[in-house]
Amino acid sequence: MTPVRLATPADLPAIREVVGAAYARYLDRMDRPPAPMLADYAAEVESGQLWVTGEPVTGLIELTEHGDRLHVANVAVHPSAQGAGLGRRLLEFAEEQARQRGLDRLGLYTNEVMTENQAIYARLGYRETGRRTEDGYQRVYMEKDLR
Repeated sequence: MTPVRLATPADLPAIREVVGAAYARYLDRMDRPPAPMLADYAAEVESGQLWVTGEPVTGLIELTEHGDRLHVANVAVHPSAQGAGLGRRLLEFAEEQARQRGLDRLGLYTNEVMTENQAIYARLGYRETGRRTEDGYQRVYMEKDLR
C-alpha cells in the first residue's frame, strides 16, 4: 500500500475530487451538502493537518489535537478505491500519530444519516459518546481508547 504523507498545495485539486466523490452518495439523504464538501482544505494543508495516500491521491485524513485526544476531522476514500482497506489504513495511521504525540484517545464525529460509517467505526473499536446538532448537522460523536 502506498505510504501516507503530508498533503501539499499541489494535492488540493485531488483532495477536492476525493472528498466530492466520497461524500456524493449522502447528498440525497441530507438537506444540505455534507460539511466536508464545503470545506476549504488549503488551510489544513498549510497547517500540516491533512494527510493523503495514493498516486494519484485516493484517500485522505485530517487530524487535529484536542486536549488529550487526536481528532479525526475527516477521513475520505475515493469510491474507486473503497473496499480495499484504505479507510482502515488511514485510521490506523491516526492511531500511530496519536501514540507518537503521547495521546491515548481518538475522537471523531459523523452525520447521523451516515449509518454505514457508524457501523464501520464501531467495528474498528469506536464507541458512541453522544449526539448533538452543530451548524445544522445532526452529529454522532465517537471515541476510541488506545490504552
